[in-house]
Amino acid sequence: MNRQQTDVWATRLLTLAAFIVVVPILLVILYVIWQGMGALSIEFITAPPRNGMTEGGIWPALLGTLILTFGTAIFAMPLGIAAAIYLAEYASDNWVTRQVRLAIVNLAGIPSIVYGLFGLGAFVLFLEFGTSIIAGALTLGILTLPIVISTAEEAILSVPQEFRTVSLSLGATRWQTIRHQVLPNALPGIITGVILGLSRAAGETAPILFTVAAFFLPELPKSIFDQSMALPYHLYVISTQVPGMPLEIQYGTALTLLMLVLILTAIAATIRTSMRRRREW
Repeated sequence: MNRQQTDVWATRLLTLAAFIVVVPILLVILYVIWQGMGALSIEFITAPPRNGMTEGGIWPALLGTLILTFGTAIFAMPLGIAAAIYLAEYASDNWVTRQVRLAIVNLAGIPSIVYGLFGLGAFVLFLEFGTSIIAGALTLGILTLPIVISTAEEAILSVPQEFRTVSLSLGATRWQTIRHQVLPNALPGIITGVILGLSRAAGETAPILFTVAAFFLPELPKSIFDQSMALPYHLYVISTQVPGMPLEIQYGTALTLLMLVLILTAIAATIRTSMRRRREW
């Protein structure tokens, strides 16, 4: 078999692998859309649950998810980006930094329920925040940190070294070089990583189960120390704990959560594409 035939067979196998992966995902998405589209309406989005959650809408759960996602961004973005800048620009390439990077990669693969137990022990019990929005946001922030650090560091390292060399040769300090040359060019990758991390946090159930989520709470939270409903846990509750729950409401809730995650992913892709077009390299 010559090189051309090898290339053809490799292309066919990769296409088949992509087909096997993508088609089931598309079928699941289409099925959820088909089953849940009938439940979507303005009332469903903006109304609280009623009659034991078998009627009404999902507004408290949707708002709780948005608040938790925003809180996760506040905690994860500054710390994650700062850590990525240090690892990419300041830290020496030695045994310690290699172990730190390995630990970050391993943390990204830890099951989310472990983060939930950590949040329960650290924030709910030890710091005495109780089951609250701040405890949930801090837990989700820690869960998101490895993703933010890894993607931000890769984005920073992808900036050509020539940008740094020229800036330093013109008399700029290292921080001025990072601020005015490295970060603007790495921003598309950084923002993409942050939004993808937030989209994962928005869909997590186990961490919020231990730290913030309420079974049924039609009233909206008034402070960061209140409990809140959240879409992932609400979907779990109405699917397994509520007898007589209409399937339409279950799939409508699932479709809303799916749309929220897809919107965040689409925003990340749009920002990345727009900013890459403005780059000069």
